[in-house]
Amino acid sequence: MDDDEIIRAAKAKKGSPFLNTAQAAFYVGLSRRTLEKMRLTGGGPRFRKHGRYVRYHIDDLDAWSLGERRDSSADAGGRR
Repeated sequence: MDDDEIIRAAKAKKGSPFLNTAQAAFYVGLSRRTLEKMRLTGGGPRFRKHGRYVRYHIDDLDAWSLGERRDSSADAGGRR
């Protein structure tokens, strides 16, 4: 990811609430490829298709992250 994408991701809440895959991955601290795999296998954040483009809404990323919260490493959590 280049500096421009990092800057755009950091400013996302001030501008468009929609992020592309690279920006969303940076926002939640995952690799782009991990987010792509989660999109195919499930378990990742909700996404939207805008034409041929995949977009993640900031609120969906935040909600997914809160759902991944654990009390300990032994906590399996509520995977769906």
